Amino acid sequence: MIRPRRNRKSPAVRALVRETTLSASDFIYPLFVHDKETDEPIDSMPGCTRWSINGLVKEAGEAHALGIQAVVLFPAIAEALKTSGAEECHNDDGLVPQAIKALKAAHPTLCVITDVALDPYNADGHDGIVRKNGDDLEIVNDETVEILCQQALCHAKAGADIVSPSDMMDGRVAAIRATLDSEGYQDVSIMAYTAKYASAYYGPFRGALESAPKAGDKKTYQMDPANAREAIRESLLDEEEGADVVMIKPAGPYLDIISQVRETTALPVAAYQVSGEYLMIKSASKDGWLDEKSVVLESLTGIKRAGADIILTYFAKQAAEQLKK
Repeated sequence: MIRPRRNRKSPAVRALVRETTLSASDFIYPLFVHDKETDEPIDSMPGCTRWSINGLVKEAGEAHALGIQAVVLFPAIAEALKTSGAEECHNDDGLVPQAIKALKAAHPTLCVITDVALDPYNADGHDGIVRKNGDDLEIVNDETVEILCQQALCHAKAGADIVSPSDMMDGRVAAIRATLDSEGYQDVSIMAYTAKYASAYYGPFRGALESAPKAGDKKTYQMDPANAREAIRESLLDEEEGADVVMIKPAGPYLDIISQVRETTALPVAAYQVSGEYLMIKSASKDGWLDEKSVVLESLTGIKRAGADIILTYFAKQAAEQLKK
């Protein structure tokens, strides 16, 4: 009699035949940074922190010691620095360049990734420049791309290993690649937010950065959650334009998209387990309905099983600790 259960009979046998394995080196750890000297807990994301630069360096070092190879930075910008032109995003002395330099000085082998988008710096709270026509808003594409190129170059000059455009403007990967190459930064990689959906799962993150749109929504540039084929189109475009890694965001509700993109590209595929996914697990675990440690590893395994080579997750440090044990 054929008995599949023979391959499940003991921990040793299960380990031998396991198809998908997680490692700390699979994770990118998203970290929030602000310009204050103290670290602050984030109300909308319990367990996460807005780090001072000193706190950021310490937290990144602890994560790196656990085997996490990369962090990605998200800045909480002071309201007084936000403008309709988002000029602060390419300030060479700004918060992100300072954070990059501090991290690279303290942890030379850590891969430092930066978010390239205007929403933390934009007085309008959008990922691009806003043109207002009465009550209507237009997020202008080409003018935004020009500023994104300046932002990416600013980060490269500060020492970023990878820039990660999350804005979803058309043509920005090619433009950023051309800018970096022309300025001598051919070795700086691009991890493109390839299929970033207009998701309801982003709320806690916007609370962490206080970066929600002041008016309108992001549906003219982020993708319709109903669409799958469009993700393939975006992936093929980003690959052609020079992306080194493509990304799907969110991860858990879009496992089918991760799988389909994995089948159509030779590039590494990243997936972002976003703030809403994080908070759902945290909330249910706090109330005793889920075992947090087990669900965290199961959710991350599911994302990797779907085809993600790289996972951005706020649970990165916690999961790395669990895997080490």
